[in-house]
Amino acid sequence: MQKTTWTFRNLLFIGLLTATVVSCKSVAVLPTKAPIENVNLKKLAQQVNAQYPNFKNFRSRLRVTYNDGKREQQLTVNLRMENKEKIWLSATMLIPIAKLMLTPKEVQFYEKFQKTFFQGDVAFLNQQFNTAFRFEELEKLLLGAPVIDLHKTAWKQIEHPRYYVLTPKTQGQGFQPTFFIDPSTFLLEEQRFFIAATGAILSVKYPEHQNIENQTLPKIVQLSLLEGNQLTTVKIEYTRGDFPSEMTFPFAIPGGYQKIEL
Repeated sequence: MQKTTWTFRNLLFIGLLTATVVSCKSVAVLPTKAPIENVNLKKLAQQVNAQYPNFKNFRSRLRVTYNDGKREQQLTVNLRMENKEKIWLSATMLIPIAKLMLTPKEVQFYEKFQKTFFQGDVAFLNQQFNTAFRFEELEKLLLGAPVIDLHKTAWKQIEHPRYYVLTPKTQGQGFQPTFFIDPSTFLLEEQRFFIAATGAILSVKYPEHQNIENQTLPKIVQLSLLEGNQLTTVKIEYTRGDFPSEMTFPFAIPGGYQKIEL
């Protein structure tokens, strides 16, 4: 009887110890219909990062609609990406009209109507919006990922009835980001940037997502830039996407084109 009691006590002790250890572990952030107040931000960051694609190559057909309030223009664009290395775009309006090649160090494009081309560094793109995006961050904008690694910045949660809303505890001098995260899917619904130099607001929304080869990507990306009373919008719709193992990025500026400075 004494031996049985000892065994029972030890089993009880082991059970209590196991329960204690498990209860001391960080609780995972589970999908919910409404955001949790004071959510574990490190766990939330892990969930958000886990949603985004891991790939070598990606390509898709895009339908792009540009509207600056004065005119609306629609283009068909072929997109190719080599992760962290290249972004290649070829635009058509019944016939090919322009190509762009973007790498971490350089941006090049040419257009066939005026037979002009441009070569410069990525700073050219940032000069258009008074931002400071690097190549990898521009890639994340297109893929629906936060441009800032959620693990590398101290965040504060802003109360919101529908989303986890995160903003840095310390705001920088360039652009100030705010992220809106769906509490049920942990997908990024919007990233918004206040551009301190001009007072402009750049918003990138992802109202629809899609599953391609078990990878989650945006189906629609809506960009809007508000500068004073001027609103410019770009809507990007992804169609026919896939992840080929091998892919080419044909780009050569035709002879006879005139170089332009922007």
